[in-house]
Amino acid sequence: MEDVELLKRMQKGDERAFAGAKAAANSRADGCMGRMVKLHNRYVSLALLLLGTLRLQAQARIEPQGYGLIAHRGGVVDNTTAENSLEALKKAIERGYDRVEIDVRMSKDSVFIVHHDRNFIRYYGLDKPVDQLTWSAMQKLKGNLGNRVHSLEEILSAARGHIKVMVDLKIPGNDTLLHARLIHMLAQYGMLADGMMIGTEASTDFYRGKIALSCTRQQLEDNMLRPDYHPSHYYLFSGQITADDVKWAARHGIPVVGVINAWAQRGDAMTKGADAAKALLAAGVRTFQIDSMFDVFFL
Repeated sequence: MEDVELLKRMQKGDERAFAGAKAAANSRADGCMGRMVKLHNRYVSLALLLLGTLRLQAQARIEPQGYGLIAHRGGVVDNTTAENSLEALKKAIERGYDRVEIDVRMSKDSVFIVHHDRNFIRYYGLDKPVDQLTWSAMQKLKGNLGNRVHSLEEILSAARGHIKVMVDLKIPGNDTLLHARLIHMLAQYGMLADGMMIGTEASTDFYRGKIALSCTRQQLEDNMLRPDYHPSHYYLFSGQITADDVKWAARHGIPVVGVINAWAQRGDAMTKGADAAKALLAAGVRTFQIDSMFDVFFL
Protein backbone atom coordinates (compact mmCIF):
# COMPACT_ATOMS: atom_id res chain seq x y z
CA MET A 1 0.00 0.00 0.00
CA GLU A 2 2.89 2.34 0.66
CA ASP A 3 4.08 1.87 -2.92
CA VAL A 4 0.59 2.53 -4.28
CA GLU A 5 0.38 5.81 -2.38
CA LEU A 6 3.81 6.80 -3.64
CA LEU A 7 2.75 6.08 -7.21
CA LYS A 8 -0.41 8.13 -6.74
CA ARG A 9 1.76 11.05 -5.70
CA MET A 10 3.90 10.39 -8.73
CA GLN A 11 0.87 10.90 -10.97
CA LYS A 12 0.82 14.50 -9.79
CA GLY A 13 4.32 15.06 -11.13
CA ASP A 14 6.11 14.73 -7.79
CA GLU A 15 9.59 13.50 -8.70
CA ARG A 16 10.41 12.92 -5.06
CA ALA A 17 7.61 10.37 -4.98
CA PHE A 18 9.21 8.58 -7.91
CA ALA A 19 12.52 8.46 -6.06
CA GLY A 20 10.69 7.06 -3.04
CA ALA A 21 8.94 4.40 -5.12
CA LYS A 22 12.21 3.37 -6.71
CA ALA A 23 13.97 3.20 -3.33
CA ALA A 24 11.12 1.11 -1.90
CA ALA A 25 11.34 -1.33 -4.79
CA ASN A 26 15.10 -1.65 -4.45
CA SER A 27 15.02 -2.12 -0.66
CA ARG A 28 12.59 -5.00 -0.96
CA ALA A 29 14.22 -6.65 -3.94
CA ASP A 30 16.81 -8.56 -1.88
CA GLY A 31 14.23 -10.24 0.31
CA CYS A 32 11.52 -10.91 -2.28
CA MET A 33 10.91 -13.59 -4.82
CA GLY A 34 11.91 -12.82 -8.40
CA ARG A 35 8.28 -12.37 -9.41
CA MET A 36 7.74 -9.70 -6.77
CA VAL A 37 10.90 -7.87 -7.82
CA LYS A 38 9.65 -7.76 -11.40
CA LEU A 39 6.30 -6.47 -10.22
CA HIS A 40 7.90 -3.62 -8.23
CA ASN A 41 10.16 -2.74 -11.15
CA ARG A 42 7.17 -2.68 -13.44
CA TYR A 43 5.43 -0.11 -11.22
CA VAL A 44 8.56 1.99 -11.19
CA SER A 45 8.87 1.83 -14.99
CA LEU A 46 5.22 2.84 -15.40
CA ALA A 47 5.74 5.76 -13.04
CA LEU A 48 8.74 6.93 -15.04
CA LEU A 49 6.77 6.64 -18.26
CA LEU A 50 3.95 8.72 -16.73
CA LEU A 51 6.41 11.41 -15.67
CA GLY A 52 7.79 11.62 -19.19
CA THR A 53 4.27 11.90 -20.59
CA LEU A 54 3.39 14.71 -18.18
CA ARG A 55 6.53 16.60 -19.16
CA LEU A 56 5.73 16.28 -22.86
CA GLN A 57 2.17 17.51 -22.24
CA ALA A 58 3.51 20.51 -20.35
CA GLN A 59 5.65 21.49 -23.31
CA ALA A 60 3.24 20.70 -26.17
CA ARG A 61 0.77 23.06 -27.80
CA ILE A 62 -2.80 22.14 -26.85
CA GLU A 63 -5.27 21.42 -29.60
CA PRO A 64 -8.64 21.65 -27.83
CA GLN A 65 -11.40 19.77 -29.67
CA GLY A 66 -13.79 22.65 -30.26
CA TYR A 67 -13.24 24.18 -26.84
CA GLY A 68 -12.30 27.73 -25.90
CA LEU A 69 -9.81 27.79 -23.04
CA ILE A 70 -9.16 30.80 -20.81
CA ALA A 71 -5.96 30.68 -18.74
CA HIS A 72 -6.66 31.58 -15.12
CA ARG A 73 -4.09 33.59 -13.11
CA GLY A 74 -2.59 35.31 -16.13
CA GLY A 75 -1.44 32.34 -18.15
CA VAL A 76 0.33 29.01 -17.79
CA VAL A 77 1.52 28.94 -14.17
CA ASP A 78 3.86 26.30 -12.77
CA ASN A 79 6.71 25.89 -10.28
CA THR A 80 9.01 28.02 -12.45
CA THR A 81 6.51 30.54 -13.81
CA ALA A 82 4.69 33.07 -11.63
CA GLU A 83 1.07 34.04 -12.11
CA ASN A 84 0.30 37.30 -13.92
CA SER A 85 3.79 37.38 -15.41
CA LEU A 86 4.86 37.99 -18.99
CA GLU A 87 6.35 34.50 -18.97
CA ALA A 88 2.99 32.96 -17.99
CA LEU A 89 1.25 34.98 -20.71
CA LYS A 90 3.76 33.89 -23.36
CA LYS A 91 3.32 30.25 -22.36
CA ALA A 92 -0.46 30.59 -22.72
CA ILE A 93 -0.02 32.02 -26.20
CA GLU A 94 2.40 29.24 -27.14
CA ARG A 95 0.05 26.61 -25.72
CA GLY A 96 -2.83 27.85 -27.85
CA TYR A 97 -5.17 29.34 -25.24
CA ASP A 98 -7.96 31.51 -26.63
CA ARG A 99 -7.97 34.00 -23.77
CA VAL A 100 -6.11 34.88 -20.57
CA GLU A 101 -7.62 36.09 -17.30
CA ILE A 102 -5.68 38.94 -15.69
CA ASP A 103 -6.13 40.51 -12.27
CA VAL A 104 -6.18 44.31 -12.46
CA ARG A 105 -5.32 46.55 -9.50
CA MET A 106 -4.00 50.08 -9.16
CA SER A 107 -0.86 51.50 -7.57
CA LYS A 108 -0.84 54.37 -5.10
CA ASP A 109 -0.09 56.77 -7.96
CA SER A 110 -2.92 55.42 -10.17
CA VAL A 111 -1.01 53.08 -12.48
CA PHE A 112 -2.99 50.01 -13.54
CA ILE A 113 -1.04 46.87 -12.65
CA VAL A 114 -1.63 43.13 -13.04
CA HIS A 115 -1.47 41.44 -9.63
CA HIS A 116 -3.86 39.11 -7.79
CA ASP A 117 -3.35 39.66 -4.07
CA ARG A 118 -4.07 42.73 -1.96
CA ASN A 119 -0.42 42.74 -0.86
CA PHE A 120 2.95 41.44 -2.02
CA ILE A 121 3.58 38.69 0.54
CA ARG A 122 3.40 35.92 -2.02
CA TYR A 123 6.34 35.93 -4.42
CA TYR A 124 7.86 39.13 -2.98
CA GLY A 125 7.71 38.72 0.80
CA LEU A 126 6.45 42.28 1.29
CA ASP A 127 3.45 42.78 3.57
CA LYS A 128 2.20 46.04 2.12
CA PRO A 129 -1.12 46.80 0.41
CA VAL A 130 -0.91 47.24 -3.35
CA ASP A 131 -2.66 50.61 -3.26
CA GLN A 132 -0.09 51.92 -0.75
CA LEU A 133 2.91 51.38 -3.02
CA THR A 134 3.89 53.59 -5.96
CA TRP A 135 4.58 52.16 -9.39
CA SER A 136 8.25 53.12 -9.16
CA ALA A 137 8.51 51.19 -5.87
CA MET A 138 6.79 48.18 -7.40
CA GLN A 139 9.28 48.14 -10.25
CA LYS A 140 12.06 47.49 -7.73
CA LEU A 141 10.43 44.32 -6.40
CA LYS A 142 12.02 41.00 -7.37
CA GLY A 143 9.97 37.82 -7.07
CA ASN A 144 11.22 34.45 -5.88
CA LEU A 145 10.74 33.02 -9.38
CA GLY A 146 12.61 35.84 -11.06
CA ASN A 147 9.29 37.56 -11.72
CA ARG A 148 8.31 41.19 -11.31
CA VAL A 149 5.16 43.27 -11.16
CA HIS A 150 3.83 44.27 -14.59
CA SER A 151 1.78 47.24 -15.61
CA LEU A 152 -1.47 46.49 -17.41
CA GLU A 153 -0.08 48.19 -20.51
CA GLU A 154 2.86 45.76 -20.59
CA ILE A 155 0.52 42.78 -20.53
CA LEU A 156 -1.93 44.20 -23.07
CA SER A 157 0.92 45.10 -25.41
CA ALA A 158 2.30 41.55 -25.26
CA ALA A 159 -1.17 40.03 -25.70
CA ARG A 160 -2.30 42.22 -28.61
CA GLY A 161 -2.79 40.20 -31.78
CA HIS A 162 -2.10 36.90 -30.00
CA ILE A 163 -4.70 36.30 -27.29
CA LYS A 164 -7.86 37.88 -25.90
CA VAL A 165 -8.33 38.95 -22.28
CA MET A 166 -10.72 38.48 -19.40
CA VAL A 167 -10.24 41.24 -16.83
CA ASP A 168 -10.75 40.32 -13.17
CA LEU A 169 -11.31 43.79 -11.73
CA LYS A 170 -9.96 44.09 -8.19
CA ILE A 171 -10.26 47.86 -7.80
CA PRO A 172 -12.89 48.82 -5.20
CA GLY A 173 -15.42 51.59 -5.54
CA ASN A 174 -16.92 53.30 -8.57
CA ASP A 175 -14.51 56.02 -9.62
CA THR A 176 -15.95 56.59 -13.09
CA LEU A 177 -12.94 58.57 -14.31
CA LEU A 178 -10.67 55.69 -13.33
CA HIS A 179 -12.96 53.11 -14.99
CA ALA A 180 -13.14 55.26 -18.13
CA ARG A 181 -9.33 55.13 -18.29
CA LEU A 182 -9.44 51.35 -18.13
CA ILE A 183 -12.03 51.12 -20.89
CA HIS A 184 -9.95 53.47 -23.03
CA MET A 185 -6.81 51.38 -22.48
CA LEU A 186 -8.57 48.16 -23.42
CA ALA A 187 -9.88 49.81 -26.59
CA GLN A 188 -6.44 51.22 -27.38
CA TYR A 189 -4.97 47.72 -27.43
CA GLY A 190 -7.89 46.17 -29.33
CA MET A 191 -9.13 44.22 -26.29
CA LEU A 192 -12.51 45.85 -25.68
CA ALA A 193 -14.86 44.67 -28.45
CA ASP A 194 -14.57 40.98 -27.51
CA GLY A 195 -13.36 41.55 -23.95
CA MET A 196 -14.78 39.93 -20.83
CA MET A 197 -14.79 41.15 -17.26
CA ILE A 198 -15.31 39.71 -13.80
CA GLY A 199 -16.52 42.95 -12.29
CA THR A 200 -17.43 44.35 -8.90
CA GLU A 201 -20.90 45.14 -7.63
CA ALA A 202 -19.98 48.80 -7.18
CA SER A 203 -18.81 49.27 -10.78
CA THR A 204 -21.41 47.14 -12.58
CA ASP A 205 -23.54 50.04 -13.75
CA PHE A 206 -20.54 51.78 -15.27
CA TYR A 207 -19.28 48.76 -17.23
CA ARG A 208 -22.71 47.46 -18.26
CA GLY A 209 -22.94 47.61 -22.06
CA LYS A 210 -19.26 48.52 -22.46
CA ILE A 211 -17.76 45.05 -21.87
CA ALA A 212 -19.30 41.61 -21.25
CA LEU A 213 -19.80 41.05 -17.51
CA SER A 214 -19.80 37.74 -15.62
CA CYS A 215 -23.11 36.68 -14.06
CA THR A 216 -24.82 33.80 -12.33
CA ARG A 217 -28.05 32.57 -13.87
CA GLN A 218 -30.07 34.39 -11.22
CA GLN A 219 -28.24 37.63 -11.99
CA LEU A 220 -28.91 37.12 -15.69
CA GLU A 221 -32.61 36.57 -15.06
CA ASP A 222 -32.70 39.77 -13.01
CA ASN A 223 -30.85 41.70 -15.73
CA MET A 224 -33.35 40.53 -18.34
CA LEU A 225 -35.96 42.68 -16.59
CA ARG A 226 -33.93 45.83 -17.24
CA PRO A 227 -35.04 48.07 -20.15
CA ASP A 228 -31.43 48.27 -21.39
CA TYR A 229 -30.88 44.48 -21.37
CA HIS A 230 -28.96 42.86 -24.21
CA PRO A 231 -27.43 39.35 -24.13
CA SER A 232 -24.09 40.62 -25.43
CA HIS A 233 -23.64 42.60 -22.21
CA TYR A 234 -23.21 39.45 -20.10
CA TYR A 235 -22.04 35.85 -19.92
CA LEU A 236 -22.94 32.96 -17.63
CA PHE A 237 -19.91 32.21 -15.45
CA SER A 238 -19.84 29.40 -12.91
CA GLY A 239 -18.26 26.14 -11.86
CA GLN A 240 -21.72 24.63 -11.35
CA ILE A 241 -23.45 24.76 -14.74
CA THR A 242 -26.12 22.23 -15.67
CA ALA A 243 -27.39 21.05 -19.05
CA ASP A 244 -30.57 23.06 -18.37
CA ASP A 245 -28.44 26.19 -17.80
CA VAL A 246 -26.63 25.66 -21.11
CA LYS A 247 -29.88 25.16 -23.06
CA TRP A 248 -31.45 28.18 -21.36
CA ALA A 249 -28.44 30.37 -22.18
CA ALA A 250 -28.44 29.17 -25.80
CA ARG A 251 -32.11 30.09 -26.20
CA HIS A 252 -31.32 33.61 -24.99
CA GLY A 253 -28.05 34.03 -26.93
CA ILE A 254 -25.91 34.26 -23.78
CA PRO A 255 -22.31 32.96 -23.82
CA VAL A 256 -21.42 30.30 -21.23
CA VAL A 257 -18.08 29.92 -19.43
CA GLY A 258 -17.44 27.01 -17.07
CA VAL A 259 -14.90 27.45 -14.28
CA ILE A 260 -12.32 24.95 -13.00
CA ASN A 261 -9.95 26.66 -10.59
CA ALA A 262 -7.43 24.79 -8.44
CA TRP A 263 -8.21 26.77 -5.26
CA ALA A 264 -11.78 25.41 -5.31
CA GLN A 265 -10.69 21.78 -5.65
CA ARG A 266 -10.00 20.71 -2.07
CA GLY A 267 -7.74 17.70 -1.51
CA ASP A 268 -6.81 15.84 -4.70
CA ALA A 269 -7.05 18.76 -7.13
CA MET A 270 -6.37 16.74 -10.29
CA THR A 271 -9.00 14.10 -9.54
CA LYS A 272 -11.59 16.70 -8.57
CA GLY A 273 -10.63 18.85 -11.55
CA ALA A 274 -11.17 15.87 -13.84
CA ASP A 275 -14.60 15.28 -12.30
CA ALA A 276 -15.50 18.97 -12.73
CA ALA A 277 -14.40 18.94 -16.38
CA LYS A 278 -16.41 15.77 -17.04
CA ALA A 279 -19.55 17.27 -15.49
CA LEU A 280 -19.28 20.57 -17.36
CA LEU A 281 -18.56 18.83 -20.67
CA ALA A 282 -21.55 16.54 -20.15
CA ALA A 283 -23.71 19.63 -19.54
CA GLY A 284 -22.67 20.99 -22.94
CA VAL A 285 -20.23 23.70 -21.84
CA ARG A 286 -17.62 24.47 -24.51
CA THR A 287 -15.72 27.45 -23.06
CA PHE A 288 -13.74 27.10 -19.85
CA GLN A 289 -11.71 29.30 -17.53
CA ILE A 290 -9.13 26.93 -16.03
CA ASP A 291 -5.85 26.75 -14.20
CA SER A 292 -3.37 25.45 -16.75
CA MET A 293 -2.80 22.23 -14.82
CA PHE A 294 -6.26 21.16 -16.02
CA ASP A 295 -5.78 21.70 -19.77
CA VAL A 296 -4.89 18.00 -20.20
CA PHE A 297 -8.62 17.28 -19.85
CA PHE A 298 -9.37 19.15 -23.09
CA LEU A 299 -6.77 17.72 -25.47
